[in-house]
Amino acid sequence: MQASHALLVIPLGLIVVIVIADVLTDKNSQLGPLLIVAPAVTSSFAGPRLTGLMGVLAVAGQVIGPVIEGTGITPGLQIQLIGIAVVSGFVVALRSVRDLRERQLAQTRSVAAAAQEVLIRPLPRRCGSLRMATDYIAAERGAQIGGDLYAATRANGATRLIIGDVRGKGLAAVKDTSLLLGAFHGCAYRNLSLLHLVMDLGNAMHWSWAAAGDDDPEAGESFVTALLLDFHDGHGQVETISCGHPPPLLLRNGHVRTLEASSPGIPLGITAPSEDQYAVETFVFEAGDVLLLYTDGVIEAPDPNGTFYPLTKRIAAWDGTGGPEHLVRYVHEDLLNHTHGPLGDDAALIAIQRLP
Repeated sequence: MQASHALLVIPLGLIVVIVIADVLTDKNSQLGPLLIVAPAVTSSFAGPRLTGLMGVLAVAGQVIGPVIEGTGITPGLQIQLIGIAVVSGFVVALRSVRDLRERQLAQTRSVAAAAQEVLIRPLPRRCGSLRMATDYIAAERGAQIGGDLYAATRANGATRLIIGDVRGKGLAAVKDTSLLLGAFHGCAYRNLSLLHLVMDLGNAMHWSWAAAGDDDPEAGESFVTALLLDFHDGHGQVETISCGHPPPLLLRNGHVRTLEASSPGIPLGITAPSEDQYAVETFVFEAGDVLLLYTDGVIEAPDPNGTFYPLTKRIAAWDGTGGPEHLVRYVHEDLLNHTHGPLGDDAALIAIQRLP
């Protein structure tokens, strides 16, 4: 508001300059109609009230010249006054409509942000024996979430975590994200094994898309890549099941290792799942180790020449200080520097450190 008030010097100065020029120039020179510039300029940075005030001052400025010259209000001047008043009214009306739309847009964004925060719940910084940090870069402009997802739960002395990527973008991806996360949280306290959790999630997605039928032509082509992990307190191991998701990176003593699954499963939702399609993998994850989870929006982000982001190579250059928070911030900034602009796909990052 203070900045808008400071900018009022511009239209006020224009009114003064135009009135003085109109008085000093030849009577045949009609500069008064230029006063409409004042309310037009004001509408670009101020609300309808200040814009209307400048319209009134513009009309008054149009009268000052003839009064000083002693010519009085001629029929021609009356037409000019009416013209300035009418145009000023239109400018005020347009500014009012613009302000109304901005308020509606702000309200809509506020509701959307609240809904997104409910859908993608922030992961706790501390969970059991883990320290975690997350980052999410949505491809949709103005959005906070899209087709990438993550969530964590606590049950039976363990932290269970999921990271995934729903095929597609936009509202359809958000809908599928909501479905999968709802199923994940719904299974949290049923004491399911990691394998049986995958069965439940796969069935939830498959039967949901199958039930859509002809109402959603793209449902038959939908799927979700996901990685599920169990971190048991007091054990220097992590159990994982890969559902076609990019493998995590393990950072230990300055070295980076890719935890490739020996038998990765198929993405969720393609078919009704069976236990022989998935296998639990166990990896050593000791105190001080850092695990980086990510979606393909990170490793498939191209630079202007089309070269994908070399995540493993860039992680090896990280100085290792600051913990998970510093790591995700480092990747975020380095990724945007690589692409020289916004990402073409959603990207999610989770850094997890095992505490002593």
